[in-house]
Order: sequence, then structure tokens, then C-alpha cells
Amino acid sequence: MSTVSTASGPVSKGGPAVPAGGGKGDDGRGVRKARPLRWLPLAPATVLLLLFLAGPIGYCVWIAFTNTQLTGSSTSDFVGLDNFRRAFADDNFRNAVWLTLVFTFVSSIVGQNTIGLALAGLMRTASRPVRTATGAVVIAAWVLPEIVAAFLLYAFFRREGTLNAILDWLHLPSQNWLFTLPILAVSFANVWRGTAFSMLIYSAALSEIPKEITEAAEVDGANGVRRLWFITLPMIRRSIGTNLMLNTLSTLSVFGLIWAMTRGGPGNRSQTLPVFMYDQAFLKSLIGYGTAVALLLLLVGALFSIVYVRLLKVEV
Repeated sequence: MSTVSTASGPVSKGGPAVPAGGGKGDDGRGVRKARPLRWLPLAPATVLLLLFLAGPIGYCVWIAFTNTQLTGSSTSDFVGLDNFRRAFADDNFRNAVWLTLVFTFVSSIVGQNTIGLALAGLMRTASRPVRTATGAVVIAAWVLPEIVAAFLLYAFFRREGTLNAILDWLHLPSQNWLFTLPILAVSFANVWRGTAFSMLIYSAALSEIPKEITEAAEVDGANGVRRLWFITLPMIRRSIGTNLMLNTLSTLSVFGLIWAMTRGGPGNRSQTLPVFMYDQAFLKSLIGYGTAVALLLLLVGALFSIVYVRLLKVEV
């Protein structure tokens, strides 16, 4: 089959003419036609998101502005910002906010992040048997169900537990750690359980650093600390930001670990915001007030996310 060139483009003898624009969906002038039903494949997913995500969130926002109770009064009246005013005037709420910040800083920002980076760095230089054993122990703590991890750490910190048995054997003073230092005990438990995630993130990030760069810095006389500060940390900055954000958001919502170990006690000395919210909503039946506290917890997580995005932003 031969073709003949014309002013409007090639024409095939014995076949239909092919426009110069030629593309599927073009109108012959190179202008692409709109497809009015191109959103149709996304419709089921959109409906499911609206039904099971946006719907419950919207309902919770509405409940936070009412005086809904789990038991007792069956009426639900709109009370505006009364639940939020009550929260900011409540000493127990302010105590829960403070303990949440302490728990998050100690167990996530300092504990899991620092220890995870240290383990990832040490495992790069360790022998294969040491890497295998360390990775198995750390990851085993991570994959344990939260309630199992909580029971193990409760048995470790209780008055007749493992930690005091070791201290007594060393002739060192022992105490009831869950009574004297409850927030630090649950913070350590969260570090023990969650460090594996940071270790895996940083192990992957460190493996992407070219060996030529660190070797050149070592030849130039940079010691380990300077290589870490000026080479390693800047090159894994994106991974640090991602890890900090994910760890912080997951730590803010920790409930089962604290509830199983201390139930927020003694008193309210380990009552973080999730525990305080549960106590108000389900134990005291104040669903409206508890939901308002949940929205404030969501706001705290959003503020942390904004801070991380701005401080750890990487120019691409």
C-alpha cells in the first residue's frame, strides 16, 4: 500500500485518511476532547471513603459540640464550644496534655528515634551473627501484640518483677516503678516495643549512602562524630523527617500499652490524652466531652506534623 503526501498530511491509498493531529480523542485540530465519564472508575472508592471515613469523622465532630451521654439522659443537645471550654478549664485535661508531651518526647523523639539510628549504624559494622541476633530480638518485640508486650513490661517493672530481682541481686535499691515513676515506665515500654520500626527505616536509609563519600571523609581526617553530623545526618534527612512524623503520630495514639500496665495511674500520673479520653467517654459516659478531647488530640498531631514538615523540609 502506497501513500500520497498532501497539504493536510499523508493519505493512504485504498484506506481512510489519517488526520495530522491523529491522536485518539482529538477533534482533528490537535485539541483533545473531554471525556465526561472519566471519573466513573473512581466513583466506588470515593463513595466508600465518604461512607466509612468522612461520614464517621463528620459525625464525631458533631458529637463534640453536643452533650451526648452514653447512659442516663437520652437527649442530645447542641452546646457549642462548652465541651472545649470545659477541657481547657479542667486540671486533669491539662495534666493529660503535659503527660502526653512527656511520653511522646521521651519514648518517640528521643528513645525510638535515637536508639533506632544507633542500632542501624552499629549493625552496619557488626558481624553477620551479631546483626542476625540483634535484628531478631528487636523485631520480635515489634511484632508482638500490644497487649502481650504490655504484660511482659508489667512483669518487668512490677514490685516483684524482673527489674527489682536484678537490682536486689546487685544489692542496689529497688522500688515499685509502676507507682513511683509510672510515666517513665510506660515510656520505656513503648521504646522497647517500637524501636524496630526506626531501626528498619534508618537501615534502609544508611544503605543508600555511597561508601565513597564516607571513605573520602575518613581520608580527610573526619572522625566518626564529624562524619555522622556533616555527612550521614544530612544525607538521610528525608528519612529522619518521615520516621519522626510516623513515630510521633503513632505514639500520640498509644492506649492499650498504658491501659494494660497502669490504667493511667496511680491516680492520673500516667494518664495521657487517649487514656483520659477513654475515661471520660466510656467510664464516665460523657461521649460529647470525650469526643471533644479526641478532636483536640487530633489537633496536637496536626501541629506536630506541620512542625516536622517545616523543620525537615528537603529541597528537591
